[in-house]
Amino acid sequence: MKKSLHHLIALPLFGLSLLGLSACTVIDEPVDVVKPFELNQYLGTWYEIARLDHSFERGMTNVTAQYRIDGDKVVVINKGFKQDEQQWDQAEGKAYFIDGDDKGLLKVSFFGPFYGAYQIHDIEQNSQGQYTDSLVIGPNNQYAWILSRSPILDPVIKQRFINKLAALSISEGKLIWVQQGDQQ
Repeated sequence: MKKSLHHLIALPLFGLSLLGLSACTVIDEPVDVVKPFELNQYLGTWYEIARLDHSFERGMTNVTAQYRIDGDKVVVINKGFKQDEQQWDQAEGKAYFIDGDDKGLLKVSFFGPFYGAYQIHDIEQNSQGQYTDSLVIGPNNQYAWILSRSPILDPVIKQRFINKLAALSISEGKLIWVQQGDQQ
């Protein structure tokens, strides 16, 4: 992998790993998380629909995350297209449940002992029970992402997530709506 990969991938789990200063996971602003939570329904590919701006994500489009189980951990493959370099980049991380596997509360790392909180605040599921859309908050309300199984989010779900963000003092105007589409 390229040397620059460690500072440019733009996904919720990668960005949160940069926040940890020790092996413990700090949650500055806890939010309600999805409970009961079913990891098997969360596995697979997600598209990043919207995010708050941070330098480690700036300029990224076509951002996705893939989740799979490997033993006692969740393996995360983050991938995105870096516009200014006109190239794809990806990183692999690991995630673990913090407070039982029935809560949408995990700690994630892309760099050894450094972990960031991953709080799944809201989720939508289809009639088969698979999770289809997710609202994720980091360790505080400076980190938030809207994820979906599809590159296009249903307007009703979008508004529900925007309302939930507003209740957490995160304004819609601060969100970056991620371009999902063909790249070189």
